[in-house]
Amino acid sequence: MEKLTICLLLFAFSLSLFSSIADAGSIGINYGRVANNLPSAVKVIALLKSQGVERVKVYDTDPAVLKALSGSDIKVTVNLPNELLYNAAKRPSFAYSWVEKNVAAYYPSTQIESIAVGNEVFVDPHNTTRFLVSAMKNVHQALVKYNFHDKIKISSPVALSALQNSYPSSAGSFRSELVEPVIKPMLDFLRQTGSYLMVNCYPFFAYESNSDVISLDYALFRENPGVVDAGNGLRYFSLFDAQIDAVFAALSALKYNDIKMVVTETGWPSKGDDTEIGATVDNAASYNGNLVRRILIGGGTPLRPKEDLTVFLFALFNENKKPGPTSERNFGLFYPNERKVYNIPLTVEGLKHYVDRRSPVAGDQRTQKGGKVNVSGQTWCVASGEAEKDHLQAALDYACGEGGADCRSIQPGSTCYNPNTLEAHASFAFNSYYQKKGRAMGSCYFGGAAFIVHQQPKYGHCELPTEE
Repeated sequence: MEKLTICLLLFAFSLSLFSSIADAGSIGINYGRVANNLPSAVKVIALLKSQGVERVKVYDTDPAVLKALSGSDIKVTVNLPNELLYNAAKRPSFAYSWVEKNVAAYYPSTQIESIAVGNEVFVDPHNTTRFLVSAMKNVHQALVKYNFHDKIKISSPVALSALQNSYPSSAGSFRSELVEPVIKPMLDFLRQTGSYLMVNCYPFFAYESNSDVISLDYALFRENPGVVDAGNGLRYFSLFDAQIDAVFAALSALKYNDIKMVVTETGWPSKGDDTEIGATVDNAASYNGNLVRRILIGGGTPLRPKEDLTVFLFALFNENKKPGPTSERNFGLFYPNERKVYNIPLTVEGLKHYVDRRSPVAGDQRTQKGGKVNVSGQTWCVASGEAEKDHLQAALDYACGEGGADCRSIQPGSTCYNPNTLEAHASFAFNSYYQKKGRAMGSCYFGGAAFIVHQQPKYGHCELPTEE
């Protein structure tokens, strides 16, 4: 019976290893339609499927779009626009009718997974902030009546301008005038309904305004020495991670550490006005391509290294009727004729052939005690001290056995036997396996018992090797 249990454990672990990418982050795309020259909805959904896109976010509930998505297996986030917030907040019957017409009429053949109630409401010039939470609650009650509430989540995308402080990331905080009236009530609602905070995050705008102090490589996920947050000692290798962690820090400051996050918009324009520094095709390709790699490889931010992210790229098309500077009309991955503005992967399979300058992979980025600071893009795989002992032991056995890791150095009397701890031995074995696999995606997972670091780890006198 004991041997059978061990075999079943190893089998289950092997399955988790090979499905690790499925447990990593997810990429979606925003399908905006502020244009007069876009393909039909049917053609757009065919385009999304041809690119392997599994999630899409729309800014309304257009019947043609929702019908075209029916049976596509693409998960959908729909939007109740800002101009309807007043009615949804003041009249529960309106919220019910809206859900009936725009959700129930299509679900589940159209796989609506969430409703964005409003969009960047805090900066809406029509002052709709005071209606937001009531609208969210009424839409949720309508979902309850249809028994959809366990499957369809409700949230509201917020811009980074909702933060009072965002630098350094550890000092992140929400604007004081928003905290009591709307931030806390909204977060309470998200907690009670098991939902998540939607955040729109654009490193481009921060770089454009501060290009004299922000490195372009840092903004584009390219190789760079990183920026250390003086408040918590974490080293950041991308502006994106720093911005996201500022939001996580703001949540923690209000004691909402349990709230998860979805990045509902991020992107980089391929063209801009002369004053819009950094808006080029090459930079857009680097930002979005490296972002896709960063998300699909898995791993969270330095502040939350184990929390994978779902991220929606903005946007599917260049939209010729968007107002504002030239960049606003050039965030698309595709031209309206469905030709790519630039070529980047959107799937794990596509990443196999993707090349940009090497950039660090997400993972634990706290400076390792006794380790060397790494700026070369080299990564190592280490065991998680939070993994359960039995899980860690099964993973170690797998790595040294079927996994083919070179575990001779952690045998009694060998160079890396000491410290004789499960975590140290597992780290050596995991790293050996990871390096043997060429640091391939998913090879540092071990059912959640391992993660990637950027500084060469050292256990006692034993440094983990860089290559096998």
